[in-house]
Amino acid sequence: MRRRPLLALLPALAVACAGKTPSPQAQAESQAQAAHPSAEEAMTAFDLNQSGKPNLWKYTRRGPDGKQVVVRRERDLNGDGRVDVWEYYDDDGNLEKQVVDLDFDGKADVVMYFEHGQMVRKESAFGFDGKPHTIAYYEKGKLVRKEKDENGDGKIDYWEYWENGEIDRIGIDTDGDGKVDRWEVRHPSGRATASAPRPSDP
Repeated sequence: MRRRPLLALLPALAVACAGKTPSPQAQAESQAQAAHPSAEEAMTAFDLNQSGKPNLWKYTRRGPDGKQVVVRRERDLNGDGRVDVWEYYDDDGNLEKQVVDLDFDGKADVVMYFEHGQMVRKESAFGFDGKPHTIAYYEKGKLVRKEKDENGDGKIDYWEYWENGEIDRIGIDTDGDGKVDRWEVRHPSGRATASAPRPSDP
């Protein structure tokens, strides 16, 4: 029953809705909803590892054609009774968003967005503020750009542009105005050229 995107995450783990980072309060509300789903939704609980308590909750609702459509899935990966993975689906049952709490602290560490079955954006928030510090963009399954907030002020100040699986160029904002001040061009060997200011700089 596991969706492919989640399987891709599980090795790293051996190691909301819509746009909100799950907080401990949201966790509690999520568990309450598992016990009392809305009138429009039906909930089915599964015990995948036969531990005696559920670790997967599937929520469905009846579509216009009368068939049950998956709305979301919630998973408890480490058996502590709290949800660690949230998956949200569109009206056709396709995965739209997956939220993962990698360190089981009740906060989202990775949020992935999907279109037509492929990931198009991944936001990573490994700080203590719950905000994404790295955003990766994908086209046709390939990484094309990364944006980072290097100094933690909530603004993007570092850009990586990727070509054929390698960094092609890097843009850096040194004065905090949200614009690239310096470019570094990468050669196929991985070496960077001398930094150059943007044309508008003296």
